[in-house]
Amino acid sequence: MCSVGNQQKYIMNILFLSHYFPPEGNAPATRVHSMCRRWVEAGHKVTVITSAPNVPDGVVYDGYSNKLRQVEEIDGIRVVRVWTSIAPNKGTVRRIANYISYMISAFFFGLFEKKPDLIIATSPQPFCGGAGTFLSFFKHKPFILEIRDIWPESIIAVGAIQNKKLVRLLQWLELKLYASACHIVTVGDGYKQRLLEKNVKEEKISIVTNGLDDAMFIPQNKDKELIKKFNVEEKFVCSYVGTIGMACGLGIVLEASRKLREQKVKDVHFLLVGDGAVRLELQKMVDDEGLEDYITFTGRQPKELMPNFFSISDVCLVHLKETDLFTTVLPSKIFEAAGMERPIINGVKGQAMKIVKDANAGIGIEPENAEQLIDAIMKLKKNRKLARKYGKSGRKYVQKYFNRDNLANDYLAILKKVIAR
Repeated sequence: MCSVGNQQKYIMNILFLSHYFPPEGNAPATRVHSMCRRWVEAGHKVTVITSAPNVPDGVVYDGYSNKLRQVEEIDGIRVVRVWTSIAPNKGTVRRIANYISYMISAFFFGLFEKKPDLIIATSPQPFCGGAGTFLSFFKHKPFILEIRDIWPESIIAVGAIQNKKLVRLLQWLELKLYASACHIVTVGDGYKQRLLEKNVKEEKISIVTNGLDDAMFIPQNKDKELIKKFNVEEKFVCSYVGTIGMACGLGIVLEASRKLREQKVKDVHFLLVGDGAVRLELQKMVDDEGLEDYITFTGRQPKELMPNFFSISDVCLVHLKETDLFTTVLPSKIFEAAGMERPIINGVKGQAMKIVKDANAGIGIEPENAEQLIDAIMKLKKNRKLARKYGKSGRKYVQKYFNRDNLANDYLAILKKVIAR
């Protein structure tokens, strides 16, 4: 592991392509901002090419506009926002148009960025990597591809795309991106294994996981105003914090709520914090079935309020649909919940389940198993001492093994090696 001091001996000029960036608060935006901020603090120069913030509704945030090009500075990071064909986080045709327009704009305006030492492009969508490939070719600079999702397998797994010709095109693009990258950085062991299965050479792959920003996610007293606002006084609150998308399998929350109502349990409440492609659909089902006493949707919330929402949670749910592909996923929600000393109910197999177990941070359940979810909730509700034990153990573990300061340094060491080669 390298130190910040060592990295300051060589100043890098890094060009980072990311479709998402703060004030968007999703996992890709958070990861890119977290890494880039620390690189700037270490003395490096970082430019991020992104779009106008609009996730997940496809509506540009207040204070921004979808201009051809605009530049701002966030935490020392030079941020170039380029025009895209904006679309909400649902549907296929409009979202692909959004991805392709970003690729074209990022490539075009990236050509005018002066003397980067290397170019990084991050998934989940592959067209961002396409822009990185083209820029690398025209600027004769090394290209690092960051893999946060295995496309197109992940969108096939949730049924978001079924056109076979389009799937084959995306699979072809995927393999071309792997071949064009000088190096690939991915976020977990499961992703690395998938890449190896696709004949990517092992020496070409490095792992830099997601982790804990322990300057932001610090244990705190419950936010009484939020408790009152969402009417969860005297409730045992199980929160899901993150994107409410097709992969999350949050039908489990509705099924658990139906069973709790049948059992006449009235002091358990699910708080779904965030927005996404299926939020309105799920909310309509809750309204139609009269489950409002068990489930509350908060809608999109500012990233800086996430610690407050964790503070009012008695337990946090981390969950994805039951599919082999999602055993590769390592959700960032694990680190944030653990960092806030909140026990975790984890419904994601693979490395995510191993970390929760090794950290003694909570209870594992089978994905989409509502009975097991209820059993875990009731166990923690009855045994608050156990819940506190899980919370404290989880924070201690992620601080030691998944601290973002250390992870940013590891990433810098990889960048230096790529440039040296």
